[in-house]
Amino acid sequence: MKIAVDIDDTLNAVDRVRYASEYIRRNRLPFRLVDPYANKLVDVYDWTLDDVLLFVREGGGITAFTDAPVRRNAPEVLAGWREDGHEVVILTSRLASFFENPEKLSRDWLEKRHIPYDGLVAACEDKAGYCAEHGVGILVDDSLKHCLAAQEKGVYAVLAVGRHNVLRANEVRYGGATWRQIDAVVRHIVRLSARMAH
Repeated sequence: MKIAVDIDDTLNAVDRVRYASEYIRRNRLPFRLVDPYANKLVDVYDWTLDDVLLFVREGGGITAFTDAPVRRNAPEVLAGWREDGHEVVILTSRLASFFENPEKLSRDWLEKRHIPYDGLVAACEDKAGYCAEHGVGILVDDSLKHCLAAQEKGVYAVLAVGRHNVLRANEVRYGGATWRQIDAVVRHIVRLSARMAH
């Protein structure tokens, strides 16, 4: 089976507050913290998209992503899926407007952390559409929007549960807060779809 996996807040843990607060303090900017658990930089402080782009491009904000630690057990789980014959596609919505070369940035991060995968697709804003078009059976992502859209298109979605989405996690049929839980859910789905195929 083809399994698509997101990077930010799924394979890694991005600390947006630490880097942004240092930048704001250093430059004596007036922004206030709005949501420390938001999974989009623009929602963390009361700043505009232009402020965020300036921070990412010139204020060292990119480091929050390039230095983000891998979540525990993620590389081992992906290796296990590949050993079982599944194809793992890294599917990220990192955009060029933010990351200049999102594919290279993502590939560097994955290689440095020895994360096994078969393919990488960056700047993908419609992950559900991509999965449906390219025969992806399972999408693992922390975005409620992407998971719900995937479910609507008949793709199994597994929500990587974190502090930013835990209150609405029950809206997605499957989910896990750790990579061991995600692995168990994915293996359950694989068995389920094998039974349905016979």
